[in-house]
Amino acid sequence: LFIIQRLIKPVGSKLTDRERSISITVIEARQLIGLNMDPVVCVEIGDDKKYTSMKESTNCPYYNDVRLFKLFKINFVIHSKNLLRSGTLVGTFKMDVGTVYSQPEHQFYHKWASLSDPDDITAGCKGYIKCDIAVVGKGDNIKTPHKANETDEDDLEGNLLLPEGIPAERQWARFYVKIYRAEGLPKMNTSIMANVKKAFIGENRDLVDPYVQVQFAGQKGKTSVQKSSYEPIWNEQVIFTELFPPLCKRLKVQIRDSDKVNDVAIGTHFIDLRKISNDGDKGFLPTMGPAWVNMYGSTRQYTLMDEHQDLNDGLGEGVSFRARLLLSVAVEILDTTSPEIISSTDVQVDATGKIEEFFLFGSFLEATMIDRKIGDKPISFEITLGNYGNQIDGVSKPSSAKKKKKDAENEEEESELIQNSSEDEADEDRDLVSVSSTPVMKPVITDRNYFHLPYFAKKPCVYIKSWWQDQRRRLYNSNMMDKIADKLVSILSEYYSRYLYVLVVEEVIEDVNLAGRTKLDRERLKSCMREMVGFIFLTRSREDVVRAKESLNTFAVVPLHIYLLQPQHSIPDIFIWMMSNTKRIAYARIPSKDILYSIVDEESGKDCGKVKAVFLKLPGKKGFGHAGWTVQAKLELYLWLGLNKQRKDFLSGLPNGFEEIKADKMGPGLNSVPPQVFQLRAHMYQARSLFAADSSGLSDPFARVFFSTHSQVTEVLSETLCPTWDQLLVFDDVELFGEASELRDDPPIIVVELYDQDTVGKAEFIGRTFAKPTIKMCEEHYGPPRFPPQLEYYQIYRGNCTAGELLAAFELLQIGQGGRADLPPLEGPTDSEHGPILPVPLGIRPVLSRYRIEVLFWGLRDLKRINLAQVDRPRVDIECAGRGVQSALIQNYKKNPNFSTLVKWFEVDLPENELLHPPLNIRVVDCRAFGRYILVGSHAVTSLRRFIYSAPDKTSNNWATAGADTDSFLINEEESDKEKKKKKKKKKGGVEEEDETDESVLDWWSKYFASIETLKEVCLVPSNLTGSSSLVRYYQTGKCFVYNKELESEYANFEDWLHTFNLYRGKAGDDDEHALDDDRIVGRFKGSLCMYKLPLSEEITREAGFDPNMGMFQSIPHNDPINVLVRVYVVRATDLHPADINGKADPYVVIKLGKSEVKDKENYISKQLNPVFGKSFDIEATFPMESMLTVSVYDWDLVGTDDLIGETKIDLENRFYSKYRATCGISSNYSVHGYNVWRDPLKPSQILTKLCKDGKIDGPHYGPGGKVKVASLKKQTEEHLALNVLNHWEEIPRVGCKLVPEHVETRPLLNVDKPGIEQGRIEMWVDMFPMDMPAPGPAIDISPRKPKRYELRVIIWNTDEVILEDDDYFTGEKSSDIFVRGWLKGQQEDKQDTDVHYHSLTGEGNFNWRFVYPFDYLMAEEKIVISKKESMFSWDETEYKIPPRLTLQVWDADHFSADDFLGAIELDLNRFPRGAKTAKQCSLNMIRNEHELPTISIFKQKRVKGWWPFVARDENDEMELTGKVEAELHLVTAEEAEKSPVGLGRNEPDPLEKPNRPDTSLMWFLSPLKSIRYFIWHNYRWLILKALGLILLLLMLGLFLYSVPGYLVKKMLGA
Repeated sequence: LFIIQRLIKPVGSKLTDRERSISITVIEARQLIGLNMDPVVCVEIGDDKKYTSMKESTNCPYYNDVRLFKLFKINFVIHSKNLLRSGTLVGTFKMDVGTVYSQPEHQFYHKWASLSDPDDITAGCKGYIKCDIAVVGKGDNIKTPHKANETDEDDLEGNLLLPEGIPAERQWARFYVKIYRAEGLPKMNTSIMANVKKAFIGENRDLVDPYVQVQFAGQKGKTSVQKSSYEPIWNEQVIFTELFPPLCKRLKVQIRDSDKVNDVAIGTHFIDLRKISNDGDKGFLPTMGPAWVNMYGSTRQYTLMDEHQDLNDGLGEGVSFRARLLLSVAVEILDTTSPEIISSTDVQVDATGKIEEFFLFGSFLEATMIDRKIGDKPISFEITLGNYGNQIDGVSKPSSAKKKKKDAENEEEESELIQNSSEDEADEDRDLVSVSSTPVMKPVITDRNYFHLPYFAKKPCVYIKSWWQDQRRRLYNSNMMDKIADKLVSILSEYYSRYLYVLVVEEVIEDVNLAGRTKLDRERLKSCMREMVGFIFLTRSREDVVRAKESLNTFAVVPLHIYLLQPQHSIPDIFIWMMSNTKRIAYARIPSKDILYSIVDEESGKDCGKVKAVFLKLPGKKGFGHAGWTVQAKLELYLWLGLNKQRKDFLSGLPNGFEEIKADKMGPGLNSVPPQVFQLRAHMYQARSLFAADSSGLSDPFARVFFSTHSQVTEVLSETLCPTWDQLLVFDDVELFGEASELRDDPPIIVVELYDQDTVGKAEFIGRTFAKPTIKMCEEHYGPPRFPPQLEYYQIYRGNCTAGELLAAFELLQIGQGGRADLPPLEGPTDSEHGPILPVPLGIRPVLSRYRIEVLFWGLRDLKRINLAQVDRPRVDIECAGRGVQSALIQNYKKNPNFSTLVKWFEVDLPENELLHPPLNIRVVDCRAFGRYILVGSHAVTSLRRFIYSAPDKTSNNWATAGADTDSFLINEEESDKEKKKKKKKKKGGVEEEDETDESVLDWWSKYFASIETLKEVCLVPSNLTGSSSLVRYYQTGKCFVYNKELESEYANFEDWLHTFNLYRGKAGDDDEHALDDDRIVGRFKGSLCMYKLPLSEEITREAGFDPNMGMFQSIPHNDPINVLVRVYVVRATDLHPADINGKADPYVVIKLGKSEVKDKENYISKQLNPVFGKSFDIEATFPMESMLTVSVYDWDLVGTDDLIGETKIDLENRFYSKYRATCGISSNYSVHGYNVWRDPLKPSQILTKLCKDGKIDGPHYGPGGKVKVASLKKQTEEHLALNVLNHWEEIPRVGCKLVPEHVETRPLLNVDKPGIEQGRIEMWVDMFPMDMPAPGPAIDISPRKPKRYELRVIIWNTDEVILEDDDYFTGEKSSDIFVRGWLKGQQEDKQDTDVHYHSLTGEGNFNWRFVYPFDYLMAEEKIVISKKESMFSWDETEYKIPPRLTLQVWDADHFSADDFLGAIELDLNRFPRGAKTAKQCSLNMIRNEHELPTISIFKQKRVKGWWPFVARDENDEMELTGKVEAELHLVTAEEAEKSPVGLGRNEPDPLEKPNRPDTSLMWFLSPLKSIRYFIWHNYRWLILKALGLILLLLMLGLFLYSVPGYLVKKMLGA
C-alpha cells in the first residue's frame, strides 16, 4: 500500500489545493514468491482502486500498464501494489505522495519497489515491481530521463524505489503511540438536550465523548471512547508494525467526538517523524514525550454546522485552542527471529513537569484600520492563552466539580484547568484581578473605509493568570536557536563562543525541574550541541569565515531550523480576538515562544516586551479570497509572558513615558506622558505591474496611505497598470506616544493600500504593502547621509500573490518648539493644471535625461473578437512616461496583418538609474467607423533594460565599419581564413574515409537511435562488416541533435530581433498560480524596441549603407507576405495520457496551419500510449497570415467524436526570420544520396555566401589546402569546408551565432481542458522552404521499422534429476510422469507440451520433441512485437512490444487431478547463460550468479545446445533445483524457415527419432503380470519372504491356542 499523505503544501498556500494527478506505470514484476501463480497488481489511492491485467502462470509478469489518478484535493491517498493470487496477498509496498513529491522532478522513474508482507515479519522480500510514479500538478511537466540501457535497470538492488539515504534492507519496527489523557476539550453538543436530561435524571454530564484516532502508513488505530468527559484519561497505546525507516513521514493524531450519527474531529495534530528523530551516525530513533501537544482548530462555541470544521481536521491555520493531549511516541526495531513481544495496551503516565503559575500582560497602544462593516458597533479585544481568558466559550467545568485542593503536593495531579475567578487568586496580589478583554468602545471614523478606536492618552491593558507545566526550557532553546540563526547570517566566531557558552551552561545547570524532560529533549540538546560545535569549528579562524559564508546557505541554517520548531509543545499559542456583541470577528495568533520572558536576554522571545504591529484576519475559509484581503484591524500591541514570580519586570520593555494605573471603573490601563508631534511626508512616485482590476485589462489606481489614525489618498490615474503619481502627501500633527529615541529606532508601520476606482460601487482592492519611515528628530540636521530619503521599491501583495511594486519614500519629521517653520521647506504646487497637488521634491525624485526609443512595428497576430465584432483596422499605441508614438493603421487585418511602416521613434525623459525606469505600455486599439476607438488589449513591458542599445565594442575587430582603416579588413579576412584552414585540417581524415557505407543496413532510425545514445544500435552493424573501421564509420552516419525540450527554449524563443508581446484584456484571475492569465490573452503584437541616450555617437549613423528610416533596425527583412512550403516530420509520441476506459489510447496525428488541415485518421495506432508515427506532412502556407502551426494528437473512437489528447503550437514566423536559421537544420556532414541526404535546396557553399553577404563580411575564400588534398572530389570538398564553417558559425566574431543543427525536438502536448498538465510529449521537427527558391528534394523516409519475422525451434532432448512427486498405489514407490511445456513470453496461448514420459523413477526423461515458435522481432529495440485482439469485443488488433523471453517448465502429469508444477526456467534470448555440456555440470549457480556468468544472445549465435536447470521455490522461499533439461535452441529467419521447414513434435518434415524409454514406462496394464512381477518381486522380495514367515508362525500359535483347552481338559479328566 502506498500511503499518500496530504501533500505538504508550501507555507501559507491556500486551502484550495492545486489540482494534482498521480500517474503510475506498472512495468513488470520479478522474483515473486510462490509457485506458478497468476499475478495481478492492484494500485490503490484513497478509495480509488485500479488493477492491471492478469498474467497467467508466471513469476515474472510484464504489464506496462499506465494508471492515472485524478486528485482534485488530495486529502488522503493510499496506493497499494498487491499481488493477489486467487485472492492471496503476495506482498505490499507503501509510500506517501509527499515522498514522491519531494523527489527531483517529483517522480521515480523505472524503479523497483520491494514487496513485503506486514503479517509475516520473519519473511524477507516477497518480490519486486518495476514502476514509474509521478505526481503532476498544474503547470508541472514530467521530464522523462533518458532511458539508460536495460542492463542497468535490471539491477534490482541498485534501483530500488526508495528516496535518497534510505537503506535498501529495511527492518521491521513497532511504532508505539501512547495516549495518556487530554484536557480542555470543548463542548461538542448543545446544552438544551443536556438540560432536559438533567431535569429528568438529575445529573449534570460533560457534553463530549472523546476518543483518539492515530493514523500512520495507511493503518488506523483508536483508543476507547471516554463517555462524557472534558478531561478524559485513557492510558492506552496504539501499536503499528511497519518497515523502518518508514516511507511515510507523518503520524496523524486526532481527538474525535464519538456520536451516534457521525464522529467529528475535535482537533488534529501531525507528528513529523523527521523532527523527532535524527538519522545521523550519532542519531536516535523517533522518540517523543510524554509531552503535551496543543491542538488548534475552529472556535469553541458548539454549532450544529461548524463552518470551520476543516480547521479541526488539520487543514489551514487553527483559529482557537481546542484541547491538549498528553502522548508519547516510541519506536522499537524488531528482532525478526523472536517476534513474540506483545506488550499490554495499558500504559502508565510519567510526570510531565511541575505546574507553575504564569502571567500574561498585554497592552493595546493603538487599534486602527478597523473594517467599516464592524465599525458601527462597539468593539472589545480579548486575549486568550489556552482556555484562560476565554470568557464566552472557554473552560467547560468538569461535572465532578472537584474543589480546588489547596495543598501543594496534590497540585501535580491536579489536571483541572483553574478557573480565573478572584477567590482563587493568591493572597499576595489581591489587587491584581485577571482581566482578559478590553473595555467595550465605539470606533471613530478614520476615512470612508476604516475606523479606529480612540486609545489616546489611556491605553487599555489585559492581565491573565494561567497554570501550565513548566516547560519553558524548550521555548528558550528555540529562541536561542532563532537568534543564533539570525546571527549566523552575520557570521562571526565571537558570537558563537558567547551563545555556546549559554547552551553549555544550560547543560550544566539543568533546570531543577527534571521531571518534565523527555528523551527527545535530551537527544535534541545533544545533537544541537554537536551542530554548534561544528559551527564553531567551521568559523574558528578568520579566513574560514569567508569559506563558511559560502557553505552557510547550504549547511548552517538548515540544521538549525530543525531545532527551531519544537515538536513537544508546552505553553499554547496566544490568540487575540476582536469581539463585537460577544461575536468573534477576527483574530491573530502569536506563538507563545515569541513573547516569553527570561532573565537571560538571549532566551527571551523576539517580541517579548516590545511593541509589535499585529494585523487581524478573518478565521478559516473566510480569510481567503477577496474578503480576507481587507485588514480587519491593525493593532499596536505590547505583550509580556512569564512566571508570576518574575512579574515585577513586565513593564520593563514599554516605551518610556507610560505608567501603569491599577484597575479603575474603566478597567486597567496605562497613562502616557504628553505625545510628541510629527509631520509625515509620503513621497508617492509611481507603481508598476499592478493587478488588472477592470474588464479592459487595465486599472484606475489610487493609493491610500495609513499612518497611526490618519489616512490620505493620491489622485486617481485612469486606465493604467503603471501609474506615475509623482505626489507628496503631507500628514500634519501626527501624535505618537512613547519616548523619542525609541520611536526613532523602531518607528510605527505605514500601510499603503492600492485601490482601483470604479465609477459605480466602491473601489476595488488591488494590493497592500508596508513601509517604515525614516525619522528625523527636531535636533537633527536634515541632510546626508540619511536625508533626503531615497526612493525604494516596495512589493505589493494581494493575498499570497504579488500584485506589483510601489516606488516611494517616507520621512517622519518631528515638530519641535518652533512649530512647522523649522521643517525643511516644501515647494508649492508647480504646475497649475494639477491644482493643489504637491509633486515629489527635487532631492528625492530621480534625475532625468533624454532618451530616444525606437519601435519596430512588424505585425499583429491572433486577435480575438471584441464584443463579438472582428478586429478589422487595428493600430498600436506605444506610451512611456507620458510620451508616445502610434503605428501606421493596418487597413485590412484579414488580408495582411503586418504594418506598412516598420520603424518609428519618440523621445522621452527617463531617470538615469535603470532600476527606476517606468514601464512602457503597448496598447492595441481597433478603429471603428465615425472615429470610435475600442481597446483590444494591452501589454506592459516592465523592464526596458533588455532593449537598451549598446554600441559595438571599439576594441573588437569591428570589420564592417567604413570609418576604420583598410588594415582591419585584411586581418579579419586572414582570421576567418585561418579558421577555415584549421577546420580543413580537421576534416582531412574524415573526408577520405567517407568512401562507402553499407547503406542497406542503416536508415534514418539508426541515426536517431545513435543520437539518443542508446548504443544498443551496435547490434545493427552486420557481422560481415568486420573490423573496427566499420564501427567508426557507423557512428559517422551523422548525428542529429535530439533535444528533450522545445527548440524555442534552446534558442531563446527565436526572439533575436523579433519579439512577441502578449496582449491582455479582462480582469486578472486571483489564482495563486496566475494560471488564468492564458485566458486573458487576446492576441500578440510582434515587433521590437530599442532605446538609447541622446545624442548618439557619429560613427553609427555614418556606417556604410545606413538607412536613416530604419534607425537601429538595419538589415531587417521586409515584412511582405511570402509563400512557404512547410514540411512537418512527426517521429513518435511518448507517455500519452490514456483516453479510453482500458487505460490506453488509439492515437493519430492532425496538423493544422491556417486554413489547411491534414488528418491522418486512417493510420491510427491501436491501443498504444507510446506510438511511433514516423510520418512527414507537406503543407503550403503564406506568412504572415498563416504562421501558427498546430500539431495535435487525437484519440480515435469507433463511436462518437474523437477526443483531443493534446496539442502543441509552433510559431513558424519567428523561426523563419530568425538569424539562427531555423528553416532547415544543418546536418553534420554532407552526402548526396541515401538516408542522410542534404535536405536544404541551397548547398552549404550557397548558404555560407548568403550569410557572409547579410553580415557584411568579406568572404568566403577557399584556400588551396583542401583542393590539393582531395583533387578528385573538388566540388565535394568545397561543400564540406563550407559546411564545417556553418557548423562553427558561432565562432565568427560580431555576426556569428549558433545555427540550428539537424535535430529532433520534443514538445509537450497540452490540453485546454486540463490546463498546465502535460498530456504526453511528441518528438518532431519542421523544415520550411520559401517557394521562390528552387524546390527541395523529396521528404526523408522516417517510417517506423518493420519487425523481422523469425522462427525459434526448440528441441527438448532429455531431462534429468527431475524431482519425483507421485507415490505408487501398490508399491509406494516415488516416480514422476514428466512432460515439458514451453512458450515465448506474451504468447502464452501458443504454449506447447511434449508427450509424457510415464513413470520415471530416476527423474530422467527422454523426449526428442520439437517446439516451433514463429515471432516478429525488432532488432533495434530488442523487443518482440505481438499483434492480437485484447478481447473478443475488441475492434482491432493491438500491438505490444515485449522482451524476448523463453519459458520452459517441467510438469508431473496426473490422470484425474490437476497436473503438478515442478520447476521452470526463463531465458532472455538476448542474454542468457550458456548451457552446461553435461548434466553433471548443470547447477543452480547458472541462475544464482546469472550476472557474473558470460551470456550469449540467440540472435548472434543462431544455434545453442546444452543443459539448463529447472528451479522452484520451497516453503522457506529458498531456490531449489527441481530438474535439468537438455535442449537445443535454433533461430532461423522466416525465409530460411520456408526453405527448410520442420515439423512439430516428432512429425515430418525432418522428423526426430523416437526416444528410447525403459519398459517400466509402458502402461502397466498392457502386461499386468509382467509388470507386477517386475515391480513387486524386484523391490519387495525380502519383505514378502519375511511376511510369509511371520504368517506361518502366527498360524502355528493360533492352532496351539486353539487346541490347548481341549487337550488340558482331557489330561485333567484323565480321559
